[in-house]
Amino acid sequence: MNMSIDSEAALASGLAWRNGFADLGPAFFTELQPTPLPSPHWVGTSGSVARLAGIDEAWLRSDAALQAFTGNAMLPGSRPLASVYSGHQFGIWAGQLGDGRAILLGETAVGHEIQLKGAGRTPYSRGGDGRAVLRSSIREFLCSEAMQGLGVPTTRALCITGSPAPVRREEVETAAVVTRVAPSFIRFGHFEHFSANGMEAELKALADYVIDRYFPECRGCSELAGNPYAALLQAVSERTAVLLAQWQAVGFCHGVMNTDNMSILGLTIDYGPFQFLDSFVPGHVCNHSDTQGRYAYNRQPNVAYWNVFCLAQALLPLIGDQELAMAALESYKTVFPAEFMARMRAKLGLGDVAGEGDAELIDGLLVLLAKGGVDYPIFWRRLSHAVASGEFEPVRGMVPDQEGWDAWLATYLADARLADRARVSKAMLAVNPKFVLRNHLCEEAIRAAKLGDFGPLQTLQRLLEDPFEEHPGHDSYAAFPPAWASTIEISCSS
Repeated sequence: MNMSIDSEAALASGLAWRNGFADLGPAFFTELQPTPLPSPHWVGTSGSVARLAGIDEAWLRSDAALQAFTGNAMLPGSRPLASVYSGHQFGIWAGQLGDGRAILLGETAVGHEIQLKGAGRTPYSRGGDGRAVLRSSIREFLCSEAMQGLGVPTTRALCITGSPAPVRREEVETAAVVTRVAPSFIRFGHFEHFSANGMEAELKALADYVIDRYFPECRGCSELAGNPYAALLQAVSERTAVLLAQWQAVGFCHGVMNTDNMSILGLTIDYGPFQFLDSFVPGHVCNHSDTQGRYAYNRQPNVAYWNVFCLAQALLPLIGDQELAMAALESYKTVFPAEFMARMRAKLGLGDVAGEGDAELIDGLLVLLAKGGVDYPIFWRRLSHAVASGEFEPVRGMVPDQEGWDAWLATYLADARLADRARVSKAMLAVNPKFVLRNHLCEEAIRAAKLGDFGPLQTLQRLLEDPFEEHPGHDSYAAFPPAWASTIEISCSS
C-alpha cells in the first residue's frame, strides 16, 4: 500500500506539480497508484536531469526520494495516471495499447513530465506484469543520457531504483523502476487511438493541447492554407526527419520503431532493443525479435516516413483535405537528406557550406566502410585526429579496400575547406565521439550491477555525459569490442 510523503519532504524536493495532460479528461487515461516494491535501493541518479526538472539534487539522494521514485510513496500534488493510445507494431495495426508499465506522476513547475517505468500493472498491461527489470532499466538510463551527451533529442532518465522482487522474462530477474523525464510523452499512437475509434472531439482536444503547448507557431501559420493541424503534421514530420538524420549519422539503431514508440516532439523514446553500430553494416538488425528486418539501420529513415504517414491518416479528420495532408508530409523528403548531409559534412570537417561533390564523397566513404564492416565510432575518431597529425595509416589500416581508400583520401584532402587542418580536426573531434554506449559496455555495467557493484555504471555514465572528451585513463571504454560482443542478443524484452 502506498504511503504519503509529508509536506516538509515534498517542499525539500523542490517539486511543484502541474497536471496539463490530466486536464484533457478521463478519455485519455486511467488514474491509479503505482504498485509498491519491497526493499528498494538506489542504482543510479542523474544530477543534470534533476536540475532540468527543477528537483533539488540533495533531496534526490534521500530516502523520501527513493520511496517516491520506486512508487512506494506519493508526492503531494502528483496525480498518477496511465495514458491510453493505439498504434502500428511492426507495420500491423495493433489496436489499443497504452502505458502498460509506465505511470505518469504529473508535470513539474518547469514544464517537464515525470514518469515511472516499471511501476506495476495498469489497465493497458495486456496481461503483462507491469514491471521492468534491472537489465532493461540500466540500458534505458544509460542510453537516455548517452543520447543527450551526443546532442540527439531524447527523453531523459532521472534515476533507477532496484528491488529484490523477482520478475520473470526469459529467466527470473530482479525488478527496477526507471524515472523518465520529458516535456511530453505523447506519441503518434495517442492520435491514432482517437482517430481509429471515431472520437473526433477527443482527437481535436489532443491536437489543440499539443499545438498550444508545444507548437504555438502552427496557429496563424500562412502555409498549408492556414490549417493549424496540417501545420502540426508538417512540424512533427520535420522534427522526425531531423531526429532520423541524427540517428543515422551517429550510427544508432532504435530497434522497434512502432508508431506508439514515436514521440510527437521528435524525441528518442522507449529504449528497448537499441544498439549503436560497432561494424558499419547498413542492413544491421539489432532487435532479435525483428525476424523480418523491418527496423534495420538502413531502413529507419523510410520507416519514420511511414510512421508520419500514419500520423497524417490519424489527423486527416481535423485537416479535412487529403492533398493538404500529403503536402504537409512533403518536407520530410527534403529535410531528412539535407540534415543527414549536413551532419556527415560536419563529421568530415567540411563545414556548413555544401560543396558540389559532397554527396559523391560521402557516399563513396560509406561504401568503403560497408565493404569492410569497418568499426564506425573508431573510424571517425581516428580520422578526426589524422586530419591534424597527417598520420592516416591508422585509419587506412581499418579499411580493407586500401586502393579505394587511397583514391577517396586524395579527393578528400584536396578539398579547400580542409586548409586549416588544426581547426578542422578540432571541429571534427567535437562531433565524432570517443565514447558511445556499445552493447558490451552496457552488458558489463549490467553484470556488475546485478552483483551490487554500481561503480562501472557510474563510470560509464560519466564518460557518456561528455563523450567527445578524451577522459585519460579510460581508453578501454573506447577500444574495439571484444569477440563475445557479437554474441549479445537484444530483443523487445530488453
